[in-house]
Amino acid sequence: MKLLALGGAGAMGRTAARVAAALPGVHELVVADRDPDAARRAAAALAADAPVPVRATRVDVTDGPALHTALAGADAVLNTVGPYYRYGLDVLRAAIRTRTHYLDICDDWEPTLAMLELDGRARAAGVRAVVGMGASPGVSNLLAARAAARLDTLTDLYTAWPVDVGPRPDPPAEASPPDPGGAVPAAAVHWMQQISGTVAVVEDGRLVRRPPLRPVALDLPGGHRGTAYTVGHPEPVTLHRGLRPAGAAADLMVVRAGTAAYLDVLREDLDAGRLTNEGAAADLDRPALRRILRAAARAARFRGPGTLPPFFAAATGTRDGRPATVLVRLGGADRLLADMAEATGVPAGLGLAQLLDGTAGRAGVHPPEAAIDGDRFFRDLARACPGVEVVVEGP
Repeated sequence: MKLLALGGAGAMGRTAARVAAALPGVHELVVADRDPDAARRAAAALAADAPVPVRATRVDVTDGPALHTALAGADAVLNTVGPYYRYGLDVLRAAIRTRTHYLDICDDWEPTLAMLELDGRARAAGVRAVVGMGASPGVSNLLAARAAARLDTLTDLYTAWPVDVGPRPDPPAEASPPDPGGAVPAAAVHWMQQISGTVAVVEDGRLVRRPPLRPVALDLPGGHRGTAYTVGHPEPVTLHRGLRPAGAAADLMVVRAGTAAYLDVLREDLDAGRLTNEGAAADLDRPALRRILRAAARAARFRGPGTLPPFFAAATGTRDGRPATVLVRLGGADRLLADMAEATGVPAGLGLAQLLDGTAGRAGVHPPEAAIDGDRFFRDLARACPGVEVVVEGP
């Protein structure tokens, strides 16, 4: 297959394209980016080790005809262009029109809902699409599915990822490496979108919208106890559809109390219109003194992560008629989680392998837990990242 790596000059795009270039089903890799020089540099770097031809092209996803032409010339597209609340839906629509198989790392819940509604169109076009196959969402969804499968009934389901805890507390895991051209990273802009306004969570088995940064106290198997905070992400949206927790479901940030307080200040300014998403994202690198002081004044309201693992899924319910809690986490993943490009790009490339060989199932638009074989994925991840393993604690 000819693979189009859309956004392939970015940090996560380069990593995903590197993994994808080695897949048996890929015979040519095209690195596409709105910056043609960046695309050429990325293609040249990938070509040094890739077993297939690699070339570069310029594609701006806001240019409809150019996007259509690029997609029409490919069998599959790996889309890493964010933020997805701006660009994701249009790219998937174009891929369906050109009958191009599709995988992305969409981490915004709003376009995830809209993209899932394109399932019928994708099926009619014979297009297989997997939405949100990175670290979170992606790996987190597969961990959640594994946790839920150990229970007879499912009440609550949480996924969680690290901000400033774990192997490398700075920069935050949700931020991305600085853009060489000085632009605010798309991942940071996305993050600001998802700590402001209202976000999707599940309460009493229903999908609802609530303010983010709400504390969730967890007491998990293995002595893992602490507080994490809600954030807007696709996991509760898709897990609600597929696994139907009867109680609560949310995506959580594992974050220090002081950082949670600072994010709360940014949330307040975003909601009041004093900051844009771009302005708040820029503030992450250069915090304003007045916001630091405001955060310090409210830090006592926030509780810390305690002994929670940095990246996990947790499910509560019953097993054999008794209340039960299951924790599923990645062991030996410190190096992987310390690099956002690797943590997101490697799973995307491994997920793409299943899309290309048909393991990812029938045509349509699917979240990772509905399309990706978790057992195979985690075997592939262990081979790609030696030492990484799935650890299950609880019944």
